[in-house]
Amino acid sequence: MTLGRVQVTDFRSLHSANFQLDPAFTLITGPNASGKTSVLESIYLLGRGRSFRTRQLQHLIRHGTERFVVFGEVTDASGHRVPVGVEGSATGIRAKIAGEKPSSLAELAVALPVQIIDPDVHRLIEEGPSRRRRFLDWGVFHVEQSFVADWQRYQLVLRQRNAALKSRQPRGVVGVWDAELIRYGERLTGARTRYVETLAQAANPIAHQLLGLSLSLVYRAGWSKDRSLAEALAHSWNHDQELGATQVGPHRAELSIRLEGAPVKDRISRGQQKLLAASLLVAQVKLFPPSGVQPTLLLDDPAAELDEHRLATLIGEVLQQAAQLVVTTLHGEFAAFGKPGRRFALEQGQLRDS
Repeated sequence: MTLGRVQVTDFRSLHSANFQLDPAFTLITGPNASGKTSVLESIYLLGRGRSFRTRQLQHLIRHGTERFVVFGEVTDASGHRVPVGVEGSATGIRAKIAGEKPSSLAELAVALPVQIIDPDVHRLIEEGPSRRRRFLDWGVFHVEQSFVADWQRYQLVLRQRNAALKSRQPRGVVGVWDAELIRYGERLTGARTRYVETLAQAANPIAHQLLGLSLSLVYRAGWSKDRSLAEALAHSWNHDQELGATQVGPHRAELSIRLEGAPVKDRISRGQQKLLAASLLVAQVKLFPPSGVQPTLLLDDPAAELDEHRLATLIGEVLQQAAQLVVTTLHGEFAAFGKPGRRFALEQGQLRDS
């Protein structure tokens, strides 16, 4: 499953771009502020339904226009082309997969699995638990078939329970949602726990190559490990009622990341954070099942902040993974990647073969 033709209209500084990605390796060159990152952002949007740079939808719409459209063709394992499209306007984001509206934007991650390593990759380490939960869930989507449906159902039940809490409904009314919340919450927790165990095994040798340190991961479920989820919900009732929202469950989970047994947050440099996050992302790509699904891995100017040795090490790790690569650079070709199947130059919002 690889992304082929991509058509972008009125996205960021891109008025119109129509290009064909190589199944293995596409290189995009151009000066700073030419729009290289916007091209990667449009591809990411096709597989995520959101940007990796901003939450402000209006920033994605080219100035003077009312909407953007990003369209792509994904070739599945049987060779069929599946159209995927995302449109954004003042009314929000809309998507279609094979001509049908998905029940959730999360389904884009199944149609087009896409991940990115960019200059802000350190945010995976530096920011709060919600970013790490999204990182985990994207990975679990692709190794456990039932996860998407379980995640969607849990989110729906959680919204209903929180609405009842916010409107100050009595405990009997709020408790109507508890059984389903527990059922799907335990399923999510089991899937995430299994995934973290395999992710740690895959990421540790990569982190050791890039950082020279031992990596370990611990999944914290979102409630006390001494209680079941049912017990935790009962114990949290007064707190839930006071705050008008459910305070325990997998929506409060955390991925604890440690190097040499010590928590990493606020203890390692920005450069180390980037290498550590890159290790986790490459390991995540490595865990894709050999079922014809090939993730698309975007690398935004990987030479920007890595020395030559670490860049070569990172590229070596990336090349060991079965992924479609799309790489941007200021500096021409990377010898370590080999010759790109397709190469484009971008200047002032215009993309051309080079």
